[in-house]
Amino acid sequence: MNRTLRRSLLLLLTVLLMAGFGCAKKQVDQVDAYDEDELAMTESERQAALQIGNGVVYFEYDSFTLSAQAKNTLTQKAQVLRQVPQLRTTIEGHCDERGTQEYNLALGERRARAAYEFLVNLGVGAGQMDIVSFGKLHPAVSGGGEAAWAKNRRDEFKVYKPRQ
Repeated sequence: MNRTLRRSLLLLLTVLLMAGFGCAKKQVDQVDAYDEDELAMTESERQAALQIGNGVVYFEYDSFTLSAQAKNTLTQKAQVLRQVPQLRTTIEGHCDERGTQEYNLALGERRARAAYEFLVNLGVGAGQMDIVSFGKLHPAVSGGGEAAWAKNRRDEFKVYKPRQ
């Protein structure tokens, strides 16, 4: 085999491997974040998932206390979660950029747990929910200042249907 043919074959093999393994999955909407599981959802389950996934719960600085507005949002989510018990949600706790990573991971967990406990008290099954803290790792808004920080102090809700 001559050198040019070997290089061409190596280049072709490299391109084929990159095409098969190197493509990143595109970012998708909240409910679509679990697109493989969403395919198994009925239309009514998709609508319920949208209702649960929409509506972020915001927090004051350095706090995990639920405001009246947060409780209202969670009450609406609880109603849907009780009606569609086959859906699960992951409550993600987030913080603004101030403070250490360790502190913000703990605060994010307390925020997610506050929403979790409120939903359990409203009759949502504990097995329907998980919590995770991202601390300051995934800001909703880039930049500093109170306007950005206020949007980053939040709980978000990712919804999916477990595989049967």
